[in-house]
Amino acid sequence: MNLHTKITSFEASERDIRSVRDAVFGAEQQVPRELDWDGLDPDCVHVVATDDGGRPIGTGRLQPDGRIGRLAILKPWRGQGLGTRLLEALVESARQRGLEKVYLHAQLQAVSFYEQRGFEKDGAAFMEAGIRHINMTRNLQPPPARDGAPRAARVVRLKR
Repeated sequence: MNLHTKITSFEASERDIRSVRDAVFGAEQQVPRELDWDGLDPDCVHVVATDDGGRPIGTGRLQPDGRIGRLAILKPWRGQGLGTRLLEALVESARQRGLEKVYLHAQLQAVSFYEQRGFEKDGAAFMEAGIRHINMTRNLQPPPARDGAPRAARVVRLKR
């Protein structure tokens, strides 16, 4: 089975985003609805994953300040590399927007996942939505040029 990911807006994909987050954060993790649905989604870049039938199976978001969050995958689809695909799509989106770093609040059981993908712990553990988290950051260096010389950073300005 092929999995499909796309960068999207909340307006274009709200129904799909809500279905995954309500299942993972609401039903599974018992995160209070008012904490998950914080009103920030319209200002974020989103990624949505779907199966071959077009059914939503994963999502995540990137806030304008570089915070990655709300990374959620339906239980039957975990452990198949989808989390990496969603995360890297958001990191690449941040890079294209000229951000120098991204950060996130990782649930403690997910720290090694993020460390394997270039994130570093930053500070002490804390409680968020009744779950232990830790802040993690990843610097976004421009990829090296093919000749080994560093490339200049590309800055993309968003129109409001």
